[in-house]
Amino acid sequence: MTTTTATTARNGLLTLLAEVSQQLAVSVDLTRTLRDSAGFVARYLDAEAVSVFLLSEDGQTLECRACQGPVDILGLRIPVGQGIVGRTVARNQSQMVRDAYADPDFATSIDTGTGFRTRSVLCAPLVTAQGVIGAIEAINKRGDALFEEADLDALRLLAAPMALALNTARMAGELVEQQRIRRELGMARRLQRSMLPRRRRGSYPLRALNLAAQEISGDFYDFFDLPDGRIAFTVGDVAGKGLDAAFLMVRCASLLRWAGKEGLRPGDWLARVNDELGEAIAPGMFVCAAAGHYDPATREAVWANAGFPPLVRVASDGSAEVFEAEGPPLGILRRMVFPEQRTQLADASLYLYSDGVTDVRDADGVPLGVERVQALLQGLGDLVPEARLRALARHLRGLRVTDDITLMLISGDPPCSETLLLERSFPAQASEMAAVRHALAAALARAGVDVALRQALVLAVDEACTNIIRHGHAGGADALIQLNLTREGDDLVFELLDSAPCVEDGTLVPRDLSECRPGGLGLNLIDSLMDDWSLEPREGRCGNRLRMVKHLLPEEETR
Repeated sequence: MTTTTATTARNGLLTLLAEVSQQLAVSVDLTRTLRDSAGFVARYLDAEAVSVFLLSEDGQTLECRACQGPVDILGLRIPVGQGIVGRTVARNQSQMVRDAYADPDFATSIDTGTGFRTRSVLCAPLVTAQGVIGAIEAINKRGDALFEEADLDALRLLAAPMALALNTARMAGELVEQQRIRRELGMARRLQRSMLPRRRRGSYPLRALNLAAQEISGDFYDFFDLPDGRIAFTVGDVAGKGLDAAFLMVRCASLLRWAGKEGLRPGDWLARVNDELGEAIAPGMFVCAAAGHYDPATREAVWANAGFPPLVRVASDGSAEVFEAEGPPLGILRRMVFPEQRTQLADASLYLYSDGVTDVRDADGVPLGVERVQALLQGLGDLVPEARLRALARHLRGLRVTDDITLMLISGDPPCSETLLLERSFPAQASEMAAVRHALAAALARAGVDVALRQALVLAVDEACTNIIRHGHAGGADALIQLNLTREGDDLVFELLDSAPCVEDGTLVPRDLSECRPGGLGLNLIDSLMDDWSLEPREGRCGNRLRMVKHLLPEEETR
């Protein structure tokens, strides 16, 4: 080769190298980078076929990720060290084979199966700062010519920017995948958090918290008021980790709330959810859960336990009683029976906790275990319920947490003798009354009113509100009604404030029951149930104030 020819070839290679580097630098798409790399080499070396192989994560095999030529070998896998490509990667050394069939490492099986005839081979490793990541192979120079040393030098030179571009594209792909996983985890975490009930303040008897060991939790809890004043509660722990466990947790928590709204007995409640889960749960997965009801009036808790850790009742004198699970976890077998358990919580509290609590490790790496958790609960008796839960969480955080932690506390403290039990403002719309009835029933239950009386009181207040909506505001979209319920000694005082036109004293009287016509019995119900009631204009004549008083007899309360 003359000096002029060599200079021209060198300048052409440098021009191509600059073009290749520039074009590969702008792409972070691994598939496109692989395809472009094969195309650049095929054009410059005038090769019949070009393939790009990448090393597997375990470093044991090479896979063809891009190819150009008459034979499609995409996906072909070759063990490192076998064949010309495997030898190139194993030795981290470029190879030129001018007679493929004379090379002892050449595999003839592809030629035999495709009819393609391999004459000569060039192969260069793709090397980054982290080591070899693959190899690029060129087969047969067009026109029956053979590859020369200059071709090998060119391939080795082109392999450098290709390796850099491939490594960048692969890292970009990994980053995109990490971001996708992070987004999915964030979405799952937000979904999980949205399913937890809102914290209730004041004298509400139930408190709970969830501490996730990782980004998402397999634990859950829920509680909600039933129309009769009882509080439904659930706690669960999904077997497994990751997104599968998180989505199963969402499904199970949703099923428990759906079935629990029907007010089923706890055993039937878990049985229904178990059968629903059994139709779709993945093999090997299950859910440990407890579900039950607490009646603030009787201060009795009743529940069923499906493989959940034992519930602990701690009395005010520090004594403890443990209730072991009597049913299997949910989702294993359909048509299972879940026995019910119950306890009285007068001057006592009931604790529910996931196995993440017993698995917390001390300084010596020893799990707390059930007995040490029980002793910990017994030592919290001097604190009010909210402080107990905070102290317990603070203690656990000071140790080594290895699993998700869920805690629930049901306090049987007696209702206060004088307090504001309910304060609720709502639009004067009939559609609001279901929520008002539920809130009022729950407040009366917390006040210790028995079931029959609180149902009658809820009906009387509902009638009063309905009359205000129908006759006072006529469904006005902007009108509001204020309901206050106060306990004053042995009296329950109901107060309804509206902004309707003032009703003059004496104009509202109960209807004569001898008249045979439908409707209009709201005042009769109020008059017969309440010990005293009055209706008068509010100060400034800006609406009306209905005040109803019910005196509680000893047999109408549960202490």
